[in-house]
Amino acid sequence: MELREIQDKKIWEDFLSECKEKTFLDSWNWAEFNKTMGRKTWKFGVYENNTLVAVFNVSMIGAKRSRFLFVPHGPVMNLKFKNQNSKVIETMLGKLKELSLQEKIDFIRISPIQESSKENSDIYKKLGFRLAPIHMHPEVTWELDISLSESDILKNMRKTTRYLIRQAEKNKDIEIIKSENLDDLKYFDYVYKETGKRQKFVVYKEEYIRNEFLAFIKDKEICLFLGKYKGEVAVGALFVFWQNACYYHHSGSLPEFNKFPVSYLLQWEAIKEAKKRGCNIYNFWGIAPDIIQDIDAKKSKHPWAGLSLFKMGFGGYRKDYVATQDYVISAKYWLNYLIEIARKIKRGL
Repeated sequence: MELREIQDKKIWEDFLSECKEKTFLDSWNWAEFNKTMGRKTWKFGVYENNTLVAVFNVSMIGAKRSRFLFVPHGPVMNLKFKNQNSKVIETMLGKLKELSLQEKIDFIRISPIQESSKENSDIYKKLGFRLAPIHMHPEVTWELDISLSESDILKNMRKTTRYLIRQAEKNKDIEIIKSENLDDLKYFDYVYKETGKRQKFVVYKEEYIRNEFLAFIKDKEICLFLGKYKGEVAVGALFVFWQNACYYHHSGSLPEFNKFPVSYLLQWEAIKEAKKRGCNIYNFWGIAPDIIQDIDAKKSKHPWAGLSLFKMGFGGYRKDYVATQDYVISAKYWLNYLIEIARKIKRGL
């Protein structure tokens, strides 16, 4: 197998269109977004006898305590070459180690897109990887098949969720707005930051959200949804639409509107928008790892328990990926490891 850097967007996106396991983090535009954030990025293709069998993008993330190479939800493989999974990962690691020497990197981090299984986890273990102290992107997601009719999607929802959507549709005080206007992000930013304060998580900076919006809006792949109650913004969410899938990526809400089902109607309108755009999958993004069914969410102490219960109410299924993996390059990794462990404990994750 050999590696080549890919400079052609069409080659990259066309290959990904043939792959089943992928997310928008593998898209060309996500790599371009990382460039706007001042990060060095590379887009690599793995070839076998001149045939492209896998791709992965890499970004270099720098911090005072360490620098690392990060592969989000990769490598992505064509299912026809699934039996070469181990060889692809080994080839990828070889290139990442080479880059690490060039860029003076302290460790390599990968958020694999492979299904969670002992077989897949063992591939990384045998190559010298170790479990990362934190995840960068979801390792457990909740997805919904929206290729069904609207009536069937509603029928498969939790009874309470379906009822609240119907109530919200009848409530003239509730309004859902779709926007592709960059200036409207100011409404989202406020709700998002207030949610971060309330739930005690670190929100992304305005620059981050703005640059992500700009990276995807040029191809009409992102949309802002705002939920209003009596003219006031109560809920905000950003959705990415990429290769027949919709991703519920960022969101926020104000607690004073919690007794009104604005969030439920916003999700339903986003699902309908995704269907209009030809999407078959609606990805709710991450859920708490200890939750498999409703009863688990009610017992869980995980900070995402309530949000997970909300997402699961729309119907769907859970997907688990191989846990985030680290490959240690220098001793500076261990300082980063201790800091991330401390942050994880503080956040109750």
